[in-house]
This record gives sequence, C-alpha cells and structure tokens, in this order.
Amino acid sequence: MKTLKMGIIGIGRLGYEHACNIANRVPGMELVAVADANQTRAKEVAEELGAKYYESPEALCAAPEVEAVAIITNTASHVDMIRIAMDAGKNVFCEKPLAENVEKCKKAEAIIAAHPDLTFQLGFMRRFDHSYEVAKAKIDRGDIGDIILVRCYSQDPISIIEGTLEYAPRSGGQFIDMSIHDIDLIRWLTNSEPAKLWAIGGCYEFKQYKDWDDGDNVSCLMQMENDIMAYFFAGRAAAHGSAVETEIVGTRGTLRISAVPTDSLVEVMSEHGVCRECYQDFVTRWHGAYIREMEVFLDNVMNKKAATPNVSDGTKSTAIAFRCKESFLKNELLTMEY
Repeated sequence: MKTLKMGIIGIGRLGYEHACNIANRVPGMELVAVADANQTRAKEVAEELGAKYYESPEALCAAPEVEAVAIITNTASHVDMIRIAMDAGKNVFCEKPLAENVEKCKKAEAIIAAHPDLTFQLGFMRRFDHSYEVAKAKIDRGDIGDIILVRCYSQDPISIIEGTLEYAPRSGGQFIDMSIHDIDLIRWLTNSEPAKLWAIGGCYEFKQYKDWDDGDNVSCLMQMENDIMAYFFAGRAAAHGSAVETEIVGTRGTLRISAVPTDSLVEVMSEHGVCRECYQDFVTRWHGAYIREMEVFLDNVMNKKAATPNVSDGTKSTAIAFRCKESFLKNELLTMEY
C-alpha cells in the first residue's frame, strides 16, 4: 500500500496532536518531516515520532520526500505557508481560520487556483466528528423534514483562560477565533449563507476584552438566505469544562448533539450528587474528528478528489465572522455583503 509522506509545520498543542495522529493513527500516512519556529521543540518531536527535523518551512517544503504538508501555524502565517508549500508542489492541509482577514483569504484563493493539480483542505474538524456526520446524513435524507432552526453553543473552560488571554489581542476576536467553527457548521448544515445577522455580547468576566474591541461572551442571530433561523453563542469562562452543543430543529424532528458534554458514560455519585465529568480541553473532545479529517485528506489526495472544506469555505466563514464583529461593535442588524 502506498503511503502519503507528510510534513508538518507548527507543532504547538494542536500541531502536536496532528503530528501524533499522522505518525501513529492514520493508516496510509507517514510523518517524515517536522518544522517549527521553536527549533528545540521541533527537534524533540521529530526524534520522538521518527521524522526528520527541518530548520525552516522552506526547507521542509523543498524536501523531495515530502508529498503533502499540514500547516498548523498561527493564523497570520497561513497564506505564506500555503504559498511556500504549493509553489513547491505539495498538497496542503491547513488549520482554520484560513487567514486573519478577507483580503488575505482572497490571496489564498489565487494561490490555490494556480495549482489545480494539488489538493487543498481546510481544517474545520467539527464536520468530521462522528456525531455531526450522522446528523448531516439524517438532515440530507430528510429525516427531520425541513430545517427551521440551527442553534450552536460553544464554551471554553476557564481552566485554560491564561493562555486564551495571552493570545486574545492577536486572535482576531471571538467571532473569527472561536465562533468561526459554529459559522462553518451553520453554513454546512443548512446549505445556505447568512442574509442578515445581529451580533451582541459583552465583557462579563474578563473586562480586558473591551480593550481589544471584543467580548468574552458573544452571540449572534442569523437569518439564512433560505429563511432558516440560526443562532450561536461563544463563551470563554465555563467552570465545568469544554462544552459544545448543536441543535437542529426541523419540521418533522429535532437533532441534538452533545447536550451533556461528557467525556464518558461514567456517572459519579458522591456528596455532590450524581454528575458526569466534562471534557477539559478541545483537543480531547475532537480527538476522533482530527483523525477522521486526516483520513479524508489522505483519500482526497490519493484519489484526486475535490476536498471540502475548501478555500471558499474559509473565505466565506471569515467574511461572516468579521461581519458579526462589525454588528457586535455597532449593535446593529446588518445584511451580508458577498
């Protein structure tokens, strides 16, 4: 069986998860190259996973043994990394968001369009979670009739707030950094784009978000072009852990995913009552989805299939996220401008 020889650029917390999955958990993939700005860490991971260390993204992408590259770097570097990899003839998997603004997303579109023989796939991993795949199939079969409403609810645990606050000033804000996952889900589940939206929120726990024209808890109500209603909420201070819930209300039924964000079916009975323990970080919650999206990327590359999510999904989700932020700052109902 032919294997796809992968290089990875960026081995922070999520990059390391991807590196381990490529090396050990995706049959048909082989991790052969690692690069990161933190060269000491890159050398450690390369040695641990049996790959070769490269001192720069350019060197990694120039390596003849590398056939595809996973880009798991900071958002501001994504477009440059895509250009380096594709100009070197490499297939590309890139983490979300595509870029930190729509203008740079358009540059990414041009780069990818110039390499039609190469595969590009964007890392909206929730589409590849088993529960969401099942829900999407039920929707497409018409099991719940026509969709009336999609409700998305995402909370990060307060236990990781120190790192969140450090990154917040350069993250682009809640809508682009966190809510973009729910924006992508809404587009994917409804097969439609927002026509109108109204975003609100505030600085309920961490007042410093106001200094960054942002909120620590935000929400948005949307009317899609096909008249489906959609709503999402994103918060940064959940005491119980990492919680993501999605509900799809149809004319003939309702689907609800992760109503209780538990990491197992174990019920803990103690002096506090009966409870279930929650996921404590997003990497654990989406572990299976990260593996599945790499399996799909492998299949797309090997069989020359058109990949989704694609660069257009990245541009559209970014445009929607920034329109949400504009609505939040203006406290106004806005129409989308595509």
